[in-house]
Amino acid sequence: MLFRYLDLLVSDPGDFFLLLILVAVALLVALTVHEFSHALVANGLGDDTARRLGRLSLNPLRHLDPAGTVLFLLAGFGWAKPVPVNLNSLPRGRLDMALVAVAGPISNVMVTFLVAIPIRSGLVQWTFMLDLLNVTIIFNLIVAAINLIPIFPLDGSKVVLGIVPRQLATTLSRVETYGPVILILVIIVDYVTGLGLIWRAIGPMVNAVRELALGV
Repeated sequence: MLFRYLDLLVSDPGDFFLLLILVAVALLVALTVHEFSHALVANGLGDDTARRLGRLSLNPLRHLDPAGTVLFLLAGFGWAKPVPVNLNSLPRGRLDMALVAVAGPISNVMVTFLVAIPIRSGLVQWTFMLDLLNVTIIFNLIVAAINLIPIFPLDGSKVVLGIVPRQLATTLSRVETYGPVILILVIIVDYVTGLGLIWRAIGPMVNAVRELALGV
């Protein structure tokens, strides 16, 4: 993300650091709400693993992974600490796991619509606050859309495993280990070639939901 604006650091350091603040705050909100929602739904469905480990919290420090957060700031693709979920503690097994997984993206979309309210109603006039709210909307939608990609370890893979027939789920689970490799390769190819593969996949959803929330 910020790699693309390094020239701004030279030409206008003030604007660059303002952008850094906006992105950092928006990212903290998006990742914290996302992981908290996983923990909240898991706890509600009967698995208290996340709660016992202190993950049922809106404290960003409970959820942020240092390397993943830095990568997200720099490249626009990263991760937070995965919320631990014990499948054996969930009454409906894979289906409940799918509900836990989809809770993260849904929470980010909910934040988007809440944050859009003061913008649509004209309650916010201060430029900095408008910029912060808009960036928060974008990052929540990016986090939601990326996590809906059905590749392990993203949430989308758990959603798919939870709703497909058991035999197919067993087959898909065997290739889960290749998911991180696939993601890394896509990120590298995207960065080197500038093809925008990730944005091509998530961009339509991000733009559509953003326009819906803002009434554009």
